[in-house]
Amino acid sequence: MAPAVTFYTFALAIHIAAIVIAFGVTFAYPVMYAVGIRSEARSMPGVHRIQDSVGKFVISPFLGLALLAGIYLASKLHSWSDFYVQWGLAVILLLGALGGAFFAPRERRLAELAERDVAAAGTGEVSFSAEYRALRQRVLTVGLVANVLILLTIYFMTAHTGA
Repeated sequence: MAPAVTFYTFALAIHIAAIVIAFGVTFAYPVMYAVGIRSEARSMPGVHRIQDSVGKFVISPFLGLALLAGIYLASKLHSWSDFYVQWGLAVILLLGALGGAFFAPRERRLAELAERDVAAAGTGEVSFSAEYRALRQRVLTVGLVANVLILLTIYFMTAHTGA
C-alpha cells in the first residue's frame, strides 16, 4: 500500500505555499499606495518601512524556501530542460535580485522622502515632492511588472507550458 502523502507532494505544497506567502502581499501594494496617498498621507513613511520589513522578513525567506522546494521538484522529475522550470528559475532569481538591489533601497528612500515631506507640511495638508512621486511611480511600475511575471510563472507552472 502506497503512502497517502509522498515527500514529493509535501514539497509541492511547500513550494506553492511559499510563493503565496512571499508574493501575495505584493498584489496589495498598489492599493496600499493609493489609499495611503489619498486618505492617510501622514502614514506613508510607515507604509514604506513596513514594505522594507516585509521584504526582509517575509518575501526573501519564503522566496528562498520556494527556490529550494522547486530545485527538489525539478530534480525529482528530471525536468530541468523544460521551459516552465527554466522560466520559473529565471523569474525567482530575478525577483530575488530585484528585492535586494532595487526594491529594498528604494523603499528605504521612499520612507525618508515621505518623512521629510510630512514634516515639511507641519500640521497642514501633506504635499509630496516631485522626487517622492517619481520614485514611488518607478517602484510601483517595477512592482507591477514583477507581479505580471509572478502570474505568468504560475500559469507556466500549472499548464507546464513548453514542456
